Amino acid sequence: MKVYKTDEVRNIALIGNAGSGKTTLAEAMLFEGGVIKRKGDVGAKNTVSDYNPIEQDYGNSVFSTLMHTEFNGKKINIMDTPGMDDLCGGVVSSLSVTALGLLTINAANGVEAGTEAGARHADKAETPLILVFNQLDHDNSNFDNTLDQCKASFGNKTTIIQYPVDAGTNFSTIIDVLKMKMYTFKDDSGKPEISDIPEAELERAEELHNELVEKAAENEEALMELYFDKGTLTEDEMRKGIKLGMLDRTLFPVFCTGAKKSVGIGRLLEFITNIAPAPSEKKMAKIVAGKEVTMDASQAPSLFVFKTAVEPHVGEITYFKVMSGVVKEGLDLINSKTGNKERLSQVFVPDGKSREKVDELHAGDLGCTVKLKETKYNQTLAAKELGTKFAPVEFPSSRHTVAVKAVNDSDDEKVGEVLSKIKYEDPTYVVEYSRELKQLLVHGQGEYHLNILKWYFDNVHKIEVDYLKPRIPYRETITKPAQADYRHKKQSGGSGQFGEVHMIIEPYNEGAEPKSMFKFGDKEQKLSVRAKEEHPLSWGGKLIFCNCIVGGSIDARFMPAILKGIMEKMEEGPLTGSYARDIVVYVYDGKMHPVDSNEISFKLAGRNAFSMAFKNAGPKILEPIFNLDVWVPSDRMGDAMSDLQGRRAMIMGMGSEKGMEKISAKVPQKEMHKYTTSLSSITGGRGVFSMSFDGYEKVPADVQDELLKAYEAEQEEE
Repeated sequence: MKVYKTDEVRNIALIGNAGSGKTTLAEAMLFEGGVIKRKGDVGAKNTVSDYNPIEQDYGNSVFSTLMHTEFNGKKINIMDTPGMDDLCGGVVSSLSVTALGLLTINAANGVEAGTEAGARHADKAETPLILVFNQLDHDNSNFDNTLDQCKASFGNKTTIIQYPVDAGTNFSTIIDVLKMKMYTFKDDSGKPEISDIPEAELERAEELHNELVEKAAENEEALMELYFDKGTLTEDEMRKGIKLGMLDRTLFPVFCTGAKKSVGIGRLLEFITNIAPAPSEKKMAKIVAGKEVTMDASQAPSLFVFKTAVEPHVGEITYFKVMSGVVKEGLDLINSKTGNKERLSQVFVPDGKSREKVDELHAGDLGCTVKLKETKYNQTLAAKELGTKFAPVEFPSSRHTVAVKAVNDSDDEKVGEVLSKIKYEDPTYVVEYSRELKQLLVHGQGEYHLNILKWYFDNVHKIEVDYLKPRIPYRETITKPAQADYRHKKQSGGSGQFGEVHMIIEPYNEGAEPKSMFKFGDKEQKLSVRAKEEHPLSWGGKLIFCNCIVGGSIDARFMPAILKGIMEKMEEGPLTGSYARDIVVYVYDGKMHPVDSNEISFKLAGRNAFSMAFKNAGPKILEPIFNLDVWVPSDRMGDAMSDLQGRRAMIMGMGSEKGMEKISAKVPQKEMHKYTTSLSSITGGRGVFSMSFDGYEKVPADVQDELLKAYEAEQEEE
């Protein structure tokens, strides 16, 4: 195929709600550009994107798909992205390498949850948007309602370029107020009959044209002066102003399409080739190491990997954007993360699952290669003399967690292997083994996202797995001083074991000095602290270990063994087996045997004395508390508040932000399981939230009793 230069390339991402017709729109674009000879259909499962078996099973996009079309001497790379916000990884990575987003809106449904989510991701990526009102040929389509909803969501950024004459089943005519022409589509070929605007529509068209001229002029002082002088702008001058407004994200053009019948597709492509930013016009990705480069084919080559996929019979496919220079077959580049050399044995332009081999790709273009040794998503390959490394794409934090367990223990290793690979294909899966909870945890964007993973286990890898509720990382501590002593004695022929430890424990308070006296009942115990050790704990909090031995009742050589025994019990708290924290231990007396005392004896004596004292020290369970920010539509505020109160949340504040109501709260982690699903149900998918760890707080008495009973039952089962 033809080699396109940087200024001849356009990179766009199709974003929007599931069911808004993104895949059908992509199909129409490829057909209009002559890349395919026949349009596929989502229902027939023969589209260029949505070719993966899971996408055909589910009936919607699960992964982002790269394809291209050619129009007006330009190459338009198209990223078709998933519409479910649970699958936002593909949206985020696609927006990172494209310079324009087509926010596709189903004109029968208006602004939906996925529309708002796509707009949020585009906002964060600072990507210009075109609002594509699609499915205007649907029975219930309503252009005016959809326009009003867009204005409510995006304000005066919403700018009409086109409007339909007859939205609904008879949709076939579009008025274009930039060109001031009427486009009539009489068949499914996508070829319009272009004519002057009829008298019946002229007044509305001229009014919208004048509004468009004003909005275009606002984006540059020179254009504003021309507008004041002439009272209007030429089409080229308007294009310039519209482009500047799009780049500043102060102007979102509205286009009308019926993608299934190819209505309006050619004009949309024409606008993209004329006005959409070229790759060099979008802000360059941040460079975190090595030499600076620009989107220029004359420089040394570098590329950024934005996606990794695995396909049967092909293996790993690496998708990249050429960031500088020219990429050719056989080119050797250095992976900036590993420092190792990678050879691009072949370079392809992909269209879904088909790939066309090309001689070279210039800066700004998108392509793929196969059989790289170790390069994954979010990594940079660059010429050795550059050493350039681009900042990685930042993916949204996880919002839903499950514990994964193989039904058959013999499959445990296979489950780990699958998860280690899947996180490279979809970086929004975060996998970890929690030593503390003794569970393999998978964090995702929501329940739907994790059901996708389950489909792969069931249908591709044929491994039965269970999804379990994750355990909560509780902590244990004490609320008052307590004393205990324990003698470990064992005789089984030959040398035995003997060690006796007397200790006092108390709660640790930051900045407090060790005490010299305690009183238990009528008995006072005076202490003389000879040595104090402070041990910050990896799980939070501290252990303060005080050696108060006088008179040599326990040799100093046994003190580390006592500390080790205490630490072992801190790692498996006496109440629920959770980590213990924030405790001061005073070892003040004990006994030794000249022959039978050894380190193991004092480790066990220290461990058991600590456990006994802990249970008498007003033990309390601490639970993790999270800061929670929730954004909901105003008409769902009451329901969202009620739901949070049922989760033991403490409301910290309320306000309005970006047209949504914001609730700030502190909430126990225990109560947040499946909150994503609940919030989506309450708000029709429009609610969003973010969480961050705040600290540990004592659980209520009834919750502690419940946890203790559950732990006892678990121990009995084992």
